[in-house]
Amino acid sequence: MRKSFQHTITYPISCSGIGVHSGKLSTLTFNPTEENFGIVFKRTDITDKNNLISANFANVNKTKLGTTITNDDGVEVATIEHLMAALWGAGIDNCLIEIDNIEVPVLDGSSEPFVFFIQSTGIKRQKKYRKFLKILKKISVEDKTQEGELCKSSIEPSDQFIIDLTIDFKSTAIGKQQYIFNSYSDSFLKNISRARTYGQMHEVEYLRSNNLALGGSLENAIVVDNDKILNPEGLRSPEEFVKHKIVDCIGDLYLSGNHILGKFTGYKSGHCLNNKLLKEVFSNKENYKFI
Repeated sequence: MRKSFQHTITYPISCSGIGVHSGKLSTLTFNPTEENFGIVFKRTDITDKNNLISANFANVNKTKLGTTITNDDGVEVATIEHLMAALWGAGIDNCLIEIDNIEVPVLDGSSEPFVFFIQSTGIKRQKKYRKFLKILKKISVEDKTQEGELCKSSIEPSDQFIIDLTIDFKSTAIGKQQYIFNSYSDSFLKNISRARTYGQMHEVEYLRSNNLALGGSLENAIVVDNDKILNPEGLRSPEEFVKHKIVDCIGDLYLSGNHILGKFTGYKSGHCLNNKLLKEVFSNKENYKFI
């Protein structure tokens, strides 16, 4: 494996938008940092307690409909997965992300706008080498959905980063889809980052009655009603549903704090199972090594 250097952004840059669940406006400001800083969020609207939260799997405290991280003072940042995937896709190892509200903006529901902002400010190569998390043993976890259906995921040794993901929905508009993403031969920026989040109309109505999905719309999500796609423009690709789950998976796995060398296989897996898998990996030092 060729050595690669750590990267940060060149100059600060900001973007604003509403949170898909909170419906609240927030502004993100990306800031360059030194080597080995990692990805850290700073809640600028909170000044009376620790407002720094490291983007790490151990800080995940909620995984329902998105990934939320918190610090020891209970300060949270919600729905970070699309942004984390964009940082991974753009090759950013170190960045301080200031945010003035609880939830990361959904923008168009994909990772692409975040990639655009990162690339707009420029990507700066740093002097120290990047560490990779190499998986040494196959690790598997499973769970059940609220409907009692089995969902499972695993990660096993590989010299590349591969995601083999399958989704399976009763709705024929979504159906069963599988996509294999190999980071060495497939382009995240061109083929994966544009895939938008999605939901079914009956779920949206239920979520809004529980003060969730308050910022969701056809402008930032694919909405399926029974077997119809309500978005007038349709899909961006035939596999957009499963590709978005890969966006989520990449964002969640980047909470390992490192680029991974391993093959992830998932069936109906989501944020909870992704976090459970990382916890299982790090539970035993024989499962991994840093190179």
